[in-house]
Amino acid sequence: MSFNTLKLLQKQKNNILEIWMKNQLTDEGLREDLISNEDLRDQSDELVGALITNLSNDDLDDMDGDSWNSVIEILGGIAITRARQGFSPRETGRFVFSLKEAILEVLQTEITDPKQLFSESLKINRVMDNLSVVTFETFIKGREEVILRQTDEIAEISTPVIRVWDGILALPIIGTLDSSRTQIVMENLLQEIVETGSSIAILDISGVPAVDSLVAQHLIKTVSATRLMGAECIISGIRPEIAQTVVHLGIDLSNIITKATLASALAYAFKILRLEVKKSGSISKPNHF
Repeated sequence: MSFNTLKLLQKQKNNILEIWMKNQLTDEGLREDLISNEDLRDQSDELVGALITNLSNDDLDDMDGDSWNSVIEILGGIAITRARQGFSPRETGRFVFSLKEAILEVLQTEITDPKQLFSESLKINRVMDNLSVVTFETFIKGREEVILRQTDEIAEISTPVIRVWDGILALPIIGTLDSSRTQIVMENLLQEIVETGSSIAILDISGVPAVDSLVAQHLIKTVSATRLMGAECIISGIRPEIAQTVVHLGIDLSNIITKATLASALAYAFKILRLEVKKSGSISKPNHF
């Protein structure tokens, strides 16, 4: 970028910032629910300052050079933060594109020579397009981190081990069982068996939409692991359609105790432990005066 243009942009830095802020604040997609106007200005001011300083580099296309580290670091931090805050890719892209529009607007106002304007505009376009690519790449990484963290949290929440009675554990499974989730189920269940000394574990699959040969194998592995820990395992929630599927696939569950409902599984567990639950007499209602 020519020395005169660089001096022009440095002189017009505050003007560029104000135009850019105006573009952002008047944008219909402004997310005031995710970021305050003060934080938006701070981010914009920091990025404008670093960008204009780096426009003095000889090679404006080499974003991997050390000279661009400060700009990449600032922009990457903004992209990661926006990914975590819940901004969409379009909203994050508009953040960078609106800066390009502000710079081009200043150049069109200040440069009167058409050839110079065309040449300098091309350079700005190249720089901002490269920065846009960097922004999207960083945003995607940030979004992937968020998705992976949420997936782990959901998997942890969706496999709770419940102590329903002394010596009896229940683990309701909701959703499809895959290899990684089966591992979590087994780890949580076996750990709870060790900590509570329970002798019976109930796997309730009422929330599993379908059982195929793969899901059945995962269930069998969980039952086997539970037995190795010295506990008996009962599978409940065997709906008619699941029973038909198991028979049709030729899956052998004959050595596993299965029940139609969690209630029947719990009743069977009481029977194994020689426990008896009886209804007490009717509870007298308090007198109201």
